[in-house]
Amino acid sequence: MAASLDDLIRRADLDELVRFVDGTCDARDWDLLVDIRNKARSAVSTGRQLWPIATLANYRLALWSPAEYAVRALDDTARTFMPGPVSEIIAVHHTWEELEEHLADGHDRSLIAHERAMRGDGIDEDEHSVLEIPMELQEWEPRYVMASYTDDGVDFPSPDVPSLLDTIECVSSHPIDDLDSVLAFRRLVEPWTTQSNGTAEAVVVEGGTPEALGALGLSHARTAPLTADEALGWLAWAGASGGSHGKRRGAATGRGEAWWFLATFVGLADDWPCYANEFGDVISSLEFTAYTYDKAPTVGWGLHLVIEDPEEGLAIALRATDVE
Repeated sequence: MAASLDDLIRRADLDELVRFVDGTCDARDWDLLVDIRNKARSAVSTGRQLWPIATLANYRLALWSPAEYAVRALDDTARTFMPGPVSEIIAVHHTWEELEEHLADGHDRSLIAHERAMRGDGIDEDEHSVLEIPMELQEWEPRYVMASYTDDGVDFPSPDVPSLLDTIECVSSHPIDDLDSVLAFRRLVEPWTTQSNGTAEAVVVEGGTPEALGALGLSHARTAPLTADEALGWLAWAGASGGSHGKRRGAATGRGEAWWFLATFVGLADDWPCYANEFGDVISSLEFTAYTYDKAPTVGWGLHLVIEDPEEGLAIALRATDVE
């Protein structure tokens, strides 16, 4: 079988190599799958463009092989073109108990621990967090929408949003200077705008939803209130994704970016990392509104949200879109 692999590598036969990978996975021959990955990757240096096979083998290794093999997907450059971050892919079918002993300290280990915590695994409180937020989901957080990975790729549905039935008249107003909040939002959806075709805009105003939407240039909008956990779910979904064409960052990173954005808006970023209970109390005091308008895109990716801080008399309107 190894000679057949060598022959396929020499011929750079992509179709047969895909079938070879499929057969190797069906046979659960994980050592051979590693060999396929390594030989396909090395063949690139000879002018044979077999990086898709190296990526496919590494993806299947992370997704389906036992934990001691799956973690080897972290050590390879063939992770670059996977449909999502390898930390999230490994976390789909492997528990933290299975993975922990095989993971070296570092960034990847921490992200995998976060991903598994979001899927319900208990993580030791001493485990290092590169995201500087608790791994354990808080009582005030939503149950985030998680991505699912299969042989055919990844599915990451957006959270549900209520029907936008309330019509409001917007109030013309001018944004105030809050560059930190604007930059935190742009960071949240950065893959949409830097790796895809998306646009992102945020404005902070004194006032509420009508003033914030007016500062975006809208005259009227259709809205619906969101709970704090619904809004956090939307923000985390946006931060996890890459938009239509960008690189997905994963649920753990999306959650971390959502926390950072909200902490920046409410003035807790200077004390980062913040106390989770205090952060939750502040988030629960905010008001969240989903909105749309006549010329809003109806297909592709979108995040349209207003966040009001009644105690401070401020609101921020968020608008991010990307086309398929």
